[in-house]
Amino acid sequence: MADRTPHPRSADLAILGDSVHVHPSTTTPESGSPERSLLEPYAKFRQDPLSAFQELGLHLAGTEWRSYDKIIGQPIFYPGFSENMTEMVMKQKKLQKRIAELAQKRVEVEIHEGLLGPTGVEGEEQEHRTRRLARRRQIEDELCGVAEKWTDQMICKMDSKYFIRSAYYIATQLLTRAYHQGIHVNSDEVLHLRNVAEKAAAKKQSIIFLPCHRSHVDYVSLQLICYRLGLALPTVVAGDNLNFPVIGPFLQHAGAMWIRRSFGDDRLYATLVQAYMDTLLQNGFNIECFVEGGRSRTGKLLQPKFGILSYFLESIMSGSIEDAVICPVSTQYDKVIEVDSYVRELLGQPKPKEDLMSFLSASNVLSLKLGRVDVRFKDPWSLRAFLEQQVSRLHKETTSLQTMYDEALKRKLLSTLGYKVLKDINDVSVVMPTALVGTVLLTLRGRGVGKSELVRRVDWLRDRVRAQGGRVAHFVGVKTDVVVDKALEVLGPKLVGSVEGLPEATYYAADRFQLSFYRNMTIHLFISQSLVCAAVYTKVKHGGNDQTQQISHAELHDYVLFLSQLFRAEFIYPTETLTETLKTTILGLENDKVLQTTHSNTTNNSAPIISLHPQELASGRENFTFYCFLLWPFIEASWLGTISLFMLTPRWAKSRDVEEKEEEGKEATWQDLTSFQARAQLLGKTLYHQGELSYFEAVNKETLKNAITRAEEEGIILVKRGKGVPARVRLDSEWIPERDEEGRVVMRGRLWELCERIGAGRRRGGNAVRTRVLALVEEVGRGLFGDAVPDPGATGSDNLRRRNMQLTKALL
Repeated sequence: MADRTPHPRSADLAILGDSVHVHPSTTTPESGSPERSLLEPYAKFRQDPLSAFQELGLHLAGTEWRSYDKIIGQPIFYPGFSENMTEMVMKQKKLQKRIAELAQKRVEVEIHEGLLGPTGVEGEEQEHRTRRLARRRQIEDELCGVAEKWTDQMICKMDSKYFIRSAYYIATQLLTRAYHQGIHVNSDEVLHLRNVAEKAAAKKQSIIFLPCHRSHVDYVSLQLICYRLGLALPTVVAGDNLNFPVIGPFLQHAGAMWIRRSFGDDRLYATLVQAYMDTLLQNGFNIECFVEGGRSRTGKLLQPKFGILSYFLESIMSGSIEDAVICPVSTQYDKVIEVDSYVRELLGQPKPKEDLMSFLSASNVLSLKLGRVDVRFKDPWSLRAFLEQQVSRLHKETTSLQTMYDEALKRKLLSTLGYKVLKDINDVSVVMPTALVGTVLLTLRGRGVGKSELVRRVDWLRDRVRAQGGRVAHFVGVKTDVVVDKALEVLGPKLVGSVEGLPEATYYAADRFQLSFYRNMTIHLFISQSLVCAAVYTKVKHGGNDQTQQISHAELHDYVLFLSQLFRAEFIYPTETLTETLKTTILGLENDKVLQTTHSNTTNNSAPIISLHPQELASGRENFTFYCFLLWPFIEASWLGTISLFMLTPRWAKSRDVEEKEEEGKEATWQDLTSFQARAQLLGKTLYHQGELSYFEAVNKETLKNAITRAEEEGIILVKRGKGVPARVRLDSEWIPERDEEGRVVMRGRLWELCERIGAGRRRGGNAVRTRVLALVEEVGRGLFGDAVPDPGATGSDNLRRRNMQLTKALL
């Protein structure tokens, strides 16, 4: 079906090789439109060697835009750039002050140890003072040498324009062979970005690009866009796990800077990173970093990480810089290259170390047709203006950032900044056809779906996305069945299977776990509707007459609040209050004829009652269950994480002697956190295959980890962490379930009640945990308390390591 609803949007600008194509959204491309050329961005050496060599020659010679001479921003490509950058970093006052402080502290330690002579000895004080001063200067010189070495290892080294021309050519060749439809941006957004960049360059201010992070392709695509548009390439903040032979130096000369994944207590290194950030910002160099920290393995935005953001905040609030420009960026894919490896990690396999061989093995995907990449830019904004606005909101009197600078304020500002950036990213994100198809396939009740029904539901979902203010890619002037065909081709038969020999083409989710990655790309648009429908489902699931399937507004508010707290580490919620969000959401669902609100009697002042709309009942509840399907896997994962906590129930936890045994057995109840998490995942896998869990994606490591983190935040479990010591976990005494005389867990208590409350929103089963499930929990968790026979010749850590390896094999 064609796009029936006119939706005013800016033109799409397709950046591909040396061509820029503008596709107005209000017109229908004619047959043979330039978009077809996106399939072959460059001439291939085997098919057309002459043209391929000509294209390469144009890049090496720097013809026209390829010369990259007239960039918008500060000069970055010249011999000696790296040496100049190192010198500026080393001259930073913060760094010099830190080096002096560390040297002085070391001298004080050596004085205390008697290495620099005794204090207070008559006639020798001047000699000792001179000796200590010389020692301090020696230590300062050594620390300066260390800092300079670290700086050289850290900074990006964009010294050669010829190198970057070649790098651009190679990167475009590789990327547009994998993503054969190219990189697409919004023309109005990039034209506005160029204008902002010109103004920032005139003020010598930096643009800080803050993209979402789903793939290593994220930073490559942004660098290519900046190069093609003539913007100064940003310095990309990257973890040093990517700094391996061959690839590491290449990336460093193309714009990457390397920082450690963890700084620990190394104050010199932390100050060095701040000094480098200050240097970049003071000189107006652009920067790119990922507000989520690492790549999202689940497809949805992760919670913000505040490490690098804190350095930007420090630069402003300490007065090191006047201002910087923040530009949130959304990067979306028809298909993400790394999803296969993400699934393995989420199922418990250790993350492989980055090296050249793994990089080369990833090159196999370059021959695949993965669709296109869509990059969208939020309207950039001033970091200083944002901070001043927040400070003014927190403190009624007008106060400068410098006078209000304290750690409590910094934490509040960091949190607000991080979530604003994530909201901006969601606001400009484009929903890809693969995400629409994946979402539809995972929100249908049947085993499979016919082609016509699939197209109808994709049409419905596309309209719902737009109604929520979202954007949809690929639909301009193209019929929905064509878009669906392209999406099915990109997803491939390993993710979406088809049944042969039927009157109509029929498709089914062949790999639900992988498809959930694409479903999660849409869930942020519907999280409020999903929470409300899940609350209504707590009544609908029991069936019966109309009265038993209704829920009062007070009950609905209570359960939505419970679920929103349960998933606060999973989703980015609207910024309005819960009351405002509920009112807007229910009204929208009423307008869509999914829900209806009535009153317990004829007066409007009576308590409102929410139930399914008659039209929704007549249609088989398909739209209502769509919203529930989005949230059910997360409810199951949270339920699994909570039921797993029963594995931590001590063997002595009988009702009459908990009080006496608590102190005596406390140390015995501490369990290795990694072992517990592995067993929780094994429990989930078992429950799924035995029919107690409906969604295999509920056993993924990240969602389980979030559930366990929430349990820690709520005080349900206690976690003991120490430097160089594995983390350990145990139940808080208030949450320990009781056991009966035969040692079985008694079905009551706070943990039991929590499981039942979460279970109320589950798709299948009753609210209570059945005896068979608890028996399985006991069986899987048995080894946690040393019931497994240890190897008499091995140490405790050897046995623990062996048990963890066995669990990992079981999970895989």
